[in-house]
Amino acid sequence: MYAIIRIGGHQYRAEPGKTIRVQSLETEAGQTVQFGEVLLGADGDTIKVGTPVLSGASVSAEVVRHGRGEKIIIFKHKRRKNYRRKQGHRQGFTEVRVNDINLG
Repeated sequence: MYAIIRIGGHQYRAEPGKTIRVQSLETEAGQTVQFGEVLLGADGDTIKVGTPVLSGASVSAEVVRHGRGEKIIIFKHKRRKNYRRKQGHRQGFTEVRVNDINLG
């Protein structure tokens, strides 16, 4: 059983018991969250496709932790002009464990 859900403009494949990293959520660690934008759901042999979302479907997940990803270096330069700019960035994330998938 799995579901394709949309969180913050990104699509993720959610399976019960799996942990996925999503964009930062404003939820404390240990709390449960409900994701209602289920785009596709599969339960064994049947596949349900939403237009654009499945009505009545939801995915329940528990927030495991918050963190920051790997550092990305942004380096700009213009040759022969003595122009160099170096900037680093670390994107925040929330790690959630999928508990239950309800296809409605």
